[in-house]
Amino acid sequence: MAQKLTLQEFAQIIKLTPLVSIDLMVRTKTGKLLLGLRSNEPAKGFFFVPGGRIFKDEKIEDAFDRLTVEELGVKLNIAEAHSLGVYQHFYPTNAIGTQGFGTHYVVIAYELLLDEEIQHLPKSQHSEYQWMTMQQALCHPKVHPNSKTYFRQKFQSEIVA
Repeated sequence: MAQKLTLQEFAQIIKLTPLVSIDLMVRTKTGKLLLGLRSNEPAKGFFFVPGGRIFKDEKIEDAFDRLTVEELGVKLNIAEAHSLGVYQHFYPTNAIGTQGFGTHYVVIAYELLLDEEIQHLPKSQHSEYQWMTMQQALCHPKVHPNSKTYFRQKFQSEIVA
């Protein structure tokens, strides 16, 4: 069973270790990408793909299920996803708001291909959502560079295929 941390414990972990997380590049068959405007640090104020950290003692598959419910409002299975690989993200800020240290994530990224856009998305981590084309997302100044990395990789792999 996944363990919950106190705020003080979480701050120490962020300060001393990398966090492991899952990012979800959600895309419709018509080519629209889902991006949420982050309400929290790190990357507050940027459009970012949905995702979140994996908890201690939580299997990757269980974290995936939990995150799709929390971030998309619908439970999707990891078997429906395509792996985009493992990435590292470094941020100068942290979710706690404590000065003096940033956040280091080791991210397992997945692509989810949906038949249609999800209409009713949770607002716990994102104040708003936008469905953008790949070109719109790559050109948008408020789409975070870490999310753009996924799009560039996917765009290049589709050109090669």
